[in-house]
Order: sequence, then structure tokens, then C-alpha cells
Amino acid sequence: MPERPSIYEQEHEDFRRSVRAFMDKEVAPHVEQWEKDGHVSREVWRKAGETGLLCFDVDEAYGGAGIRDFRYNAVIAEEITKVGGGGLGFPVHTDIIVPYISELGTEEQKQRWLPGLVSGELISAIAMTEPGAGSDLQGVRTSAVDKGDHYVVNGSKTFISNGIMADLVIVVARTDPDAGHQGISLLVVEEGMEGFERGRNLDKMGLKAQDTAELFFDNVMVPKENLLGEEGQGFIYLMQNLPQERVSIAAIAVAAIEHVLDLCLDYAKTREAFGKPIGKFQHNRFMLAEMATEAHIARLFVNDCILKLNKGEVDTSLASMAKWWTTELQKRMVDQGVQLHGGYGYMMEYPIAKAYVDSRIQTIYGGTTEIQKEIIGRMLGI
Repeated sequence: MPERPSIYEQEHEDFRRSVRAFMDKEVAPHVEQWEKDGHVSREVWRKAGETGLLCFDVDEAYGGAGIRDFRYNAVIAEEITKVGGGGLGFPVHTDIIVPYISELGTEEQKQRWLPGLVSGELISAIAMTEPGAGSDLQGVRTSAVDKGDHYVVNGSKTFISNGIMADLVIVVARTDPDAGHQGISLLVVEEGMEGFERGRNLDKMGLKAQDTAELFFDNVMVPKENLLGEEGQGFIYLMQNLPQERVSIAAIAVAAIEHVLDLCLDYAKTREAFGKPIGKFQHNRFMLAEMATEAHIARLFVNDCILKLNKGEVDTSLASMAKWWTTELQKRMVDQGVQLHGGYGYMMEYPIAKAYVDSRIQTIYGGTTEIQKEIIGRMLGI
């Protein structure tokens, strides 16, 4: 098989070795228990922080490494995928949430929150989705009423990753009910604020160790010091940050695609039927040839997106292309993988079965496939 296209340099591969050692020691032995618990341990977050696996793009002044190179983020995604550690909310924390604080936070906010986010003492979440508003962020109804030195927040959110364990939650709320997308702001709600309650840890079909919560806000008093950026600019901030989120999801998708391909190749070489390995049958050989080709194309595409992201050149439409195409490919390839494994593919003790249920959310969160195509279509002037 051709060597997989790589954009990594020696320092990235050195980092990969430390990440892999961490995953083998601190993650792989605990995945089964975490899946039963419905969440990972806080200890693994702190250990990840100690090892330098969280928020490495945060400036050194706040405890980070100050490394802004998304190749390191991709390494984390790849190594988490290889050990079936999809319950770890590290990419959500590092790639998606903490950049809002790094980029929009005041000096006081950065000093207050970033060191704990880097160390793993603080776990973060972002609350966008509501029971009645998913991909349509302009439909957000959670309200934040200005009361002078604070806001009073009321509403509810659902499907919030890291929601059970989060110490601080960036809440997308409507500060002006009559201003459309210009009436949306970002507020940081902290653990312990009166009226902030968590609902149940949602029972998902996959990613069982990833805590995913309902959140409720009943007259929560949020000080003005917890407003991120400017009031009324929240929708703009979300649009600016979503391309990195979508490239992050695409990186996870490609890592999963390559992992599934490896599982299928190993199985095709060792499982026998009618006196020979099943990979010797033309149908299976052709299917594997197609899977290998598509995995190669996906890797080239995402590598290009990562390099463009590093240069600040990923626009909304390119990120949407990467997100929908790689996740749909992931969904299709893992389905083929289950079929190749036959009855064993339906058994949860086989990694391919876990990959199947864990993959299904990929085409939904971060903006559904349909929303990505709508964005691309609009950017095409259609």
C-alpha cells in the first residue's frame, strides 16, 4: 500500500510518541470502565494537562506552550482514535472552546481561566444547541437580560459535549430579542452559579464515555465580567471559529477512516472462508482497494486544510467541504467494515463495532451534512 501522505515533521512525530505512550498508559486500560460510567475521569484530564496535551496554542504567559500549529491537534485526534478513546473531550476543549477565550478574553479573563484550562483543572464546554434550535443558531432562545452590572440568563441547552464535567460553559444567548443575529452574545457560566443546573447525562448510541448533557439556566446571574468579546457580536464570533471546528472534525474523520481501513486489512488477511483468506475474494479485494484509495484522497484533502488553517487561509466553504465529505466517507467506510467482518462486526467486543456506533454522530454535530452543503451552495452564489 502506498505510504500515507504526511505533513508532519520530526517534532510532530516526537510529540506523537509521547501522546501514544500517554494513550497506552492512561487511556486504553480505562476505556471500558469509562463507557460504563458515561464519562472519563477528571484525573485523566489533569494528567493530560501535566503531559502538555491540552491547549498547547495558549500563550506561555497563561501556562500554555504558545504553539499555534494545528498539526499537533491532528496528532492528538489520530492517537485518541487509535485507542478507541472517543470519549475524551480533549479536541472539543482544545480545538473548539478554549480559542474563544484566548482570542476574545480580556486580560483578566485570560488570567482567571486559561491556566486551569491548560492544566486540566478546568474542563470547558460550549452551549449552542437548544431543544428547538440546532443547526440554526439564529433560532437561539436562551435569553440574557442586562441588569446593569450583570445579566440574568434563562433557557436550556441540550447535546452539550463535556456538559456534565464542565467547570465553565460558554453559553450562546440572546441579549437583544429584536436584533436577529446581531442580538446574540457569548457569556461564560461557571460551576456553582445559582440557578445553573445540569440535567441527565444523555444516553447516546455511541461515544458512551463522552459526557453529553442537558443544561438549564433559571435566573442565573452572570456578571458583566463574564461577557466574552462585545455584546451582540456572538454570531460573528461563532462564524469565525466554526471553520477550525469543522477542520478538527474532518481530522478526526480521516483518523477514523485510516483506523477502519487498518482493521479491515488485518481481518481480510487473517479470517478464512472456503479455505482461503477472505481478502483473496475479488469482491473484498476490490472493496478494500476502493477504501484505500478514498482514504488516501481524504488524507491529502485534510492535510491541505490543516496547512491552510495554519496560514489563516481556510474559508467557511472549504471547511464545510472538508467536514461533510470526510464524515460521510467515514460513515460509509465503517459500514463496509462491519459488513466485511460479518457476524463479528456486530459484536461490541470487536473494535469495528465500536467504530461504527461512535462514527454516526460525525455527520451531525458541528453542523449537519445538509447545513454544510447549504453553506457551500450559498458561497457558490446559488
